[in-house]
Amino acid sequence: MPSPDASINKSLESRYFTDATVFEEETRKIFHDRWLYLDRSSAIENPGDYTAVELEGQGLILTRDREEQEKVYYNMCRHRGTRILDQASGHCSKVIRCPYHAWSYALDGSLVGAPHMEETEGFKKEDYPLISPAHATWEGSVFVHLGDDPEPFEESYAPILTKFAPWHIGELKTVHREVYEVAANWKLIVQNYSECYHCPSVHPELQPLSHYRATSNDLEEGPFLGGPMRITQEGGGLSRGGKRTAPPLPGLTEENLQQAYYYLLFPTLLVSLQPDFVLMHQLQRVSANHTRIICQWLYHPQAIDGENFDPQPTIEFWDNVNREDWRVSELTQKGIAGRTYTPGPYSNLESMLVAFDREYLKAMA
Repeated sequence: MPSPDASINKSLESRYFTDATVFEEETRKIFHDRWLYLDRSSAIENPGDYTAVELEGQGLILTRDREEQEKVYYNMCRHRGTRILDQASGHCSKVIRCPYHAWSYALDGSLVGAPHMEETEGFKKEDYPLISPAHATWEGSVFVHLGDDPEPFEESYAPILTKFAPWHIGELKTVHREVYEVAANWKLIVQNYSECYHCPSVHPELQPLSHYRATSNDLEEGPFLGGPMRITQEGGGLSRGGKRTAPPLPGLTEENLQQAYYYLLFPTLLVSLQPDFVLMHQLQRVSANHTRIICQWLYHPQAIDGENFDPQPTIEFWDNVNREDWRVSELTQKGIAGRTYTPGPYSNLESMLVAFDREYLKAMA
């Protein structure tokens, strides 16, 4: 006879959050088999600009070539594997040069300089370009695929390719970037983001601005999950003081102007669409109990160039919300690691967690 709570959806077992073996299994089955957010295209405005990103244990370079095309390369010299660029961002005026033996590469990835290698019989420069993973740009964001046979980006993202068009995300610029080191598994952070059951007790500053029950979901299954929450004050925004810190983003309808939308793009990109700005959280797994989170506040260039533009109330508000979330995520990580933890029941306000767990377990099958 089934137990009284057999029909109740419950949280995942402890091993999914604490086990290094599961972490490695995720690498193979999810993170080397999905499109992953790398950085904003606007981070490299001019030819030779670059950002160097650590993603899933791989060093990657995002740069712009002489034809102003975005390029992504593994941050590895073809000579002996040396990491080429060790600064988070910078500019290469003409070539990307390895600091070890001075092999140098053009911005299109071709090897153009290899000192004394002409003395090596059979060596040809064209055989040793920088290695480039599959990459694509969508809504001003650059994505990479670390696998060997990726599904085309347009097919993977087909359900939402045009969904965010009214926000003109591709035109937005980053006005602030914050990096957080969180002692919690990446899934706990995704789950925390995907429900507001915790909001009354964890986010007292948020509650008067957007009530935790004034929410719905328009993406309820699959790799893309989430939906809107209503902003309480007519014409208000989610910031210190409850006001918008910029004019509404071009293209938004009246309905959009009174809502904040929160979406997970599986596995680790969180996108928050507001009337006046967009907030993006990129989750980078470090270990089973450590996640690095890169948060970017994006505004329209017209707002940035406008008189008296001040995003600080928004930055301060969401930085505080972030830190409140990271704290409870870390507390949950500690509890789950205890020997008496058993999966607990989800509430009706946590339907997105059930949907996430289902997608996660499907990917891990």
